[in-house]
Amino acid sequence: MINNYSTTIHKAIFLMALLFCLQGSAQTNALGSWNIINVKLNINKKWSAFAEAQLRSLEFYNSFHYYEYKAGATYIFDKNFSLTAGLGKYKTYAEGGNFKKPISNDEIRTWLQINMKQQINRFQFEHRYRAEQRFTSNNYKNRFRYRLSLIVPIKKEKIEPKTFYVTIFNELFFTNNAPYFERNRFYVGLGYEFTNTFSMQTGYVSQFDYKLTDETGRKFFLISMYFNLDWKKMKAGFIPENID
Repeated sequence: MINNYSTTIHKAIFLMALLFCLQGSAQTNALGSWNIINVKLNINKKWSAFAEAQLRSLEFYNSFHYYEYKAGATYIFDKNFSLTAGLGKYKTYAEGGNFKKPISNDEIRTWLQINMKQQINRFQFEHRYRAEQRFTSNNYKNRFRYRLSLIVPIKKEKIEPKTFYVTIFNELFFTNNAPYFERNRFYVGLGYEFTNTFSMQTGYVSQFDYKLTDETGRKFFLISMYFNLDWKKMKAGFIPENID
């Protein structure tokens, strides 16, 4: 029964990807791609560090117009509350080609972030509050973001190796200048934790922007890979588990 269920999930993922491809080729406002690689290093029970790179396109793996890379550190107060500081580089190109010039926005960004989690049975809610300091090619800007996420494991009580899970979130973006509201970002996707050190997600992002110059609102097919490493095990010669 478990094998049949797993086969059904894989067929659903393939069908979703196929529908996104067809949608992207059939519409003028094509479905774009959103790609993420994230590496987290757990230093001890209180501290962790991360690095992340993103690449986006306005068509399905064509018309690449945006990339970012960033890094930061997180201090964990307890299992439900943490504080993160980060620094990143963000670059947006003109539409109509792959990394077509002129560059629309060239930005260095710092931020502080608070994460709060709530566990209700199998449902994990996460509240993320972020204050960004944006040093753009146009001028300096402040931005404030709030994201509410829901993560639900499928057929299991918690997320562990060989577990499928559903992720849904909605994020609001604001500034301290009129008209204050900048962006709304919605995501729904399916993830799978292969091992304790590696997981993947695929899903759909819908983004609406109000008078932004760094990136216009689009719909994206998202694929992300997450690596969760342990510093003590790496020092002892630890090699991440193979993907089944």
